Formats: sequence, C-alpha cells, structure tokens
Amino acid sequence: MQTLRCDILILGSGPAGLAAALAAASCGKQVVILDDNPRPGGQIWREGPQVQLPALARRYREAVAAEKNITSLNGARLIARPSAHRVLFETADDSGVVEWQKLILCCGARELSLPFPGWTLPGVTGAGGLQAQIKHGLTLRGQKVVIAGSGPLLLAVAATVKKSGGEVRQIVEQAPLSALLRFGSSLWRWPEKLRQLATLAPRRYLSGSQVIRAHGETQLEAITLRDARGVERTIACQRLAIGYGLVPNIETALHFGCTIADEAIAVNRWQQTSVANIYAAGECTGFGGSELALAEGEIAGFAAADAEACAQAHFARRERWQTFAQAVNRTFTLAESLKNASTPDSLLCRCEDVRCGEVADADSWHQAKLTRRCGMGACQGKTCAATARWLYGWPLPQPREPLSPARTETLIALADPRTMR
Repeated sequence: MQTLRCDILILGSGPAGLAAALAAASCGKQVVILDDNPRPGGQIWREGPQVQLPALARRYREAVAAEKNITSLNGARLIARPSAHRVLFETADDSGVVEWQKLILCCGARELSLPFPGWTLPGVTGAGGLQAQIKHGLTLRGQKVVIAGSGPLLLAVAATVKKSGGEVRQIVEQAPLSALLRFGSSLWRWPEKLRQLATLAPRRYLSGSQVIRAHGETQLEAITLRDARGVERTIACQRLAIGYGLVPNIETALHFGCTIADEAIAVNRWQQTSVANIYAAGECTGFGGSELALAEGEIAGFAAADAEACAQAHFARRERWQTFAQAVNRTFTLAESLKNASTPDSLLCRCEDVRCGEVADADSWHQAKLTRRCGMGACQGKTCAATARWLYGWPLPQPREPLSPARTETLIALADPRTMR
C-alpha cells in the first residue's frame, strides 16, 4: 500500500478539478488529484473513438500532465476517510492513503432519472448516458432516437446522435415555450452560448411536453408523449435518451460534515465549505456548466493555496457564469406534473426491484430501506435516492463507509494503526 503526502488533495478531475490543480500548483503547492475515471476531464470532457476533445480540454490536460507539482491518480476510487486529514483509495491493482492539508471537492454531478412505465426497457438510457456511450464507440447508424427530459444537454445529445448516424425523431422538453423564449431572449449577454444555440438548434423540438410511456416486450419499440395541450401521440424508435437535469454529487461532502444547501455543497466567496480546510467547486456546488466550473476551480485552487488576490481576480468571471446558471435553472425548473408519470408498478430501485407502490406509504428513506431494501443494491442508492428525494421529499441518506465497492484487503487497511493515525 502506497502513502502519498500533499498540500492539497483534489477529488475529481473534471474542468473544476483541473483548474483548481493548476491554480494551486502555480503557487508552489504539492497537489494530488484523485479520480475514478481512467482519464482526466470528467463527464463533459470525455474522449473516445468517436469524439475529439475540445482544444480547451486538451490544453488543460497537457498543462496538468506537464506540471511537476501535480500527481494524478486516475482510475482511483475513494473508499474511506480513516482520519481527519487522510483518505483511503483503491485502484484496479493497488490501494493507498493520501495525507493532505487542504481538500478541494470537485465531485461533479449525475443525471436525475424519473420513473415511468417502461423506463427500464433495453434501449432506454439517460441522455448523458447515451452521449457517453457514443463517445466510447457506440454507433447509432440507421437507428431512430427520441431525446427527452429537460435542459440544454438535450440539444448537445441530439448533435452527438446525429454525428453517430442516428435519426433524431423528436426532442421532448418539459419546460414551457414561454420560459424557453424568455431564456432565448436573454442569451445576448452570453454571445458564446447564443452561437452554440444557433449551431445546435434542431427542427424537431417540442416544448411543454413529456414522455409518459415506453413500449416494447424485450426491447424499446416506441414511446408515447403528452404535449402541452394534453394530446398524446406515439413515436416509433429504437432508443430513448431521457434525463431531467443534473444532481450534484454531495455524498463525500455529507460524509465529511459539510453543510448542504439547495441540494448542493454550500460554499462562501472563496469556495470554502462549512468545514475548515475543505473547499468545493464545479457541479457539486450547483449546476453551471464548464465555464462556471473552471472559474470556481481556479478560485478554490488559489484560495486553498492562500493566494487570495489571485482568487479575487476570477470573481467577476464567476459572477457572469453564475448569472447564466441562474437563468438556466429558472428556465428548466421541473414541473410537478412529472411526478404523475410514475405508477405504483414503476420501478424505483432497479438494483433491488423495488416499485413505487411498495414505498408509497413510507415516510423516509430509512423506512423504505428497512422494509423494502430500497437502495441496498449495487449502486447503494446513488441513483434511486435522488429520485425518491424528488418524488417523495425524503432527505438524502447519510453516506457510510466504504464509500465505493472495495476489495477485502483494502478494507483490512482500516484496522492498521498506521492508516488510522
């Protein structure tokens, strides 16, 4: 088992994590980046045989790789926090401990999935999930695809599907047309986003609508949607990519005792959490896109390195993209009517086959877990807990160690006094 020591440990190597690492390293700090993906870049800067990284992503990757003050541990999962300033991690063939003075959480976010009849059929995936599969080599040549849910990601997924040879039959956005028009009229404040919209804008875009059923026996064959007028229609397709925005990954912050506000990690102007020496940046502090994540990452990196003047230089850029994020969040607020799409027979916890009707009378996540094993499967509630939170208003469960699946030999290290000190 290896032991690493650093001034600043960064959990996550997406845009926020890379920016934070470069900022801290430029101040002479020794930085370690821990990330469970095989390569840096996070979900948004994911590479594969069918995608070329943006020039900006390549520059950040190359800069981090060339920086002698940065050690990157990719393919490494966070397992536990054996003591106040130590974390235990595991890779495919090893494990180790990182001892840190300050910590920056850049844990990103994941898609929110909402249940409806047929949502577990093969061919139904998350919107971002399908995009990731395409980037890793999946081809959709000749396949009919419906993209549904909410948020700007739907347009990006549509563009990726088209590049892969798929036919986008329909984009189904739950936000009403009035909200979308207000949002579009405000984009002059962010010209780069206006240009993106002009590039991505599709013809088959339906607002104020939602997918209410997926049809098929062993494979997705069609979906039924309900439009803003309440009219239902069925569209034949081989794939449905559906996602209702992003959920910040706050489990590590909860475990470390950080305050959570509005479902995200609460931070001050220096990106510092409620816990001394722990900072946070990027989507785990709330949705904002890569531009905001980069600004927050630089501020967190400089602040953790005690270079407050350098951090302040990025405040205006952060504020600009925070304003954009607020506009996005207002526009794509989820309608309460989406809760009606699930039926008593709809699966809530896919790992343990727990249906919505089985937990409808539960008053908390804890009760649903004790009586129906909800969240006790392979993902340990990482998917269904956020769904249940939105459907039923249950507080998120408190994470428990191990924070990720781990080998027995790695867990044994927790009993070693040298690890625990």
